[in-house]
Amino acid sequence: MADYKHPEVLVSTEWVASHADDPKTRLVEVDVDTSAYEKGHIKNAVGWNWTTQLNDNVRRDIPNQKQFEGLCSEAGITNDSTVVLYGDNHNWFAAFAYWQFKIYGHKDVRLMNGGRKKWELEGRPFTTEAPKLTSSQYRASAPDTSLRARRDDIFQILSRKHAYLVDVRSPDEFTGKVIAPPGMTETAQRGGHIPGAANIPWSKAVNEDGTFKAYDDLVKLYEAQGVRPGKEAVAYCRIGERSSHTWFVLKYLLGFEKVRNYDGSWTEWGNLIEAPIEKGETKAAHA
Repeated sequence: MADYKHPEVLVSTEWVASHADDPKTRLVEVDVDTSAYEKGHIKNAVGWNWTTQLNDNVRRDIPNQKQFEGLCSEAGITNDSTVVLYGDNHNWFAAFAYWQFKIYGHKDVRLMNGGRKKWELEGRPFTTEAPKLTSSQYRASAPDTSLRARRDDIFQILSRKHAYLVDVRSPDEFTGKVIAPPGMTETAQRGGHIPGAANIPWSKAVNEDGTFKAYDDLVKLYEAQGVRPGKEAVAYCRIGERSSHTWFVLKYLLGFEKVRNYDGSWTEWGNLIEAPIEKGETKAAHA
């Protein structure tokens, strides 16, 4: 992990195993639901449900500052905690939580490289015992809006061509063959992609064991589609969780100076009146 631009944002499964009892470290498993967590989790890890706890349950939005403070306080997280996130789906949802921690200004937050899959492959122990928590008085910073792209930002990019658009969905979603993966309920009226976007599926950034690919391999992956440091990048997917994974790669592993996650993603863009859409393949991002 030493070759990454910011290797400090990743920890290994070995590191987690040796710090599970450290009172300064708070482990959080983030899943699309908590059934896996309930069947077994890393010792002292808190379980967060991406659907109900990392999204506002009334509006289409992330938790506001007060809601995020309450979530962290209940988990016993303090402003000085080293927060280590891991989860299912190659850390999609853990990366989404990481993005929120950075939006609200937490200084020391990391991902466990490989997520739950790597831990399982290594045969490391799980427990069903709930962690013993003491609630805290967590105080979040005012949201850093520079990490989040809104639909108006996308229209500006289409007009000015000042940033890369990175569509991290599958090729079938990108070309418009399908609007959403099979079985997914969040969808849109139209299929396709934002004009000029490069299709670089999130899955190409990880190895079979869930860990991130080496720095040089990641550089080649994005450069092959014309995406290079020195220019802003905006990642999007369908509902913002896969794109937070790519946001993490671009910002912290490759060191892009400015990266935003468009969490409205295709479920917003594919429903917008008069929003431009392209279908089919795109060879590379706009330079």
